[in-house]
Parts: sequence; C-alpha cells; structure tokens
Amino acid sequence: MKRRPNQRTVSYRPIGVIHTPHYAPDGTPIQPRFAKGIEGTVEVFEQYTEGLKDVDGFERLWLLYHLDRIKETRLRIVPYMDTFERGLFATRAPCRPNPIGISCVRLLGVEGNVLRIADVDMLDGTPLLDIKPYVARFDSWDTQRNGWTDRLPADRKREGTRADRRFH
Repeated sequence: MKRRPNQRTVSYRPIGVIHTPHYAPDGTPIQPRFAKGIEGTVEVFEQYTEGLKDVDGFERLWLLYHLDRIKETRLRIVPYMDTFERGLFATRAPCRPNPIGISCVRLLGVEGNVLRIADVDMLDGTPLLDIKPYVARFDSWDTQRNGWTDRLPADRKREGTRADRRFH
C-alpha cells in the first residue's frame, strides 16, 4: 500500500516574545556564534511560566522562533558567507517554506517569566515558539563533512557574518 504524503496545515501559537537590540536585518549577526556577548531577553507569556522550572540549571538553551518578517520562500539562494547559489535546505537562510528559526543562546538568568540571554542573533519582537535545553551530551557531534562550508576560503569564513537585506 502506497502512503500518501501528509500535507495538512499545521499552526503554532507563540509562547513568548524575544527582545533584542537588533531592530532591522541589516547588520544583525547571522548566527549566535557571531553574536557573542550581545544580550537580550525572552518574555515567556504568563500561562507558560511554570514550564520554566529547572531551566536555570542550563548554561545554554535552544530557542525556536517564527521568522515573522520573511515575506517569500526561495529554494535557491546565495548564502551570506558564500558567493555561489545553493539549495535552500543546504543553508540556514531564513526564506524557508516554514520560516522557523533556531538559535543556541547563553542563559544569564531567570527572573519570573523573563529569561536574560546572550549571543542573540534574532530581531527584536520575534515570536517565540519553544525552548529546549542544550545538553552537550546529546547536542554536540564531531563531524567530518560540513558541505559547501568546508570549501569556503579563509577570508569568506570571517566575512558575511552580518545579515543584509537579501532575504527580507
């Protein structure tokens, strides 16, 4: 029996909002690694505060969020750190069919329903979808292949670490 692909609509409700000093894509770091020390906060909506119990024991958190300012999907793009066109799913470009972002941020503290975080690479006012703890034992992998990024010249690995308007 042949299985039919499931193409039903899926929807999510934000559980909070992310506040950062980044108000426009231009100049925003493209990954948390390039946002080292830049601080922000996560305001978790009151009805989800109870879910923050024990989160203060983690050094890092994965934030999953809605890229709410993306207007179109593109399946072939030129990524920030490259000069060649690539397939969207071989990049971390934000112009995705489901504009979901993920960032591994550093947790600085928890005050009620507010998380103080660092290494923020998302825009101010970004809707938060979920929080998961970063656990090195589960989340850290030694890899031998990193696709086209392995072939970037040394100067390109340092350039292109800030966003521009190409996806917004």
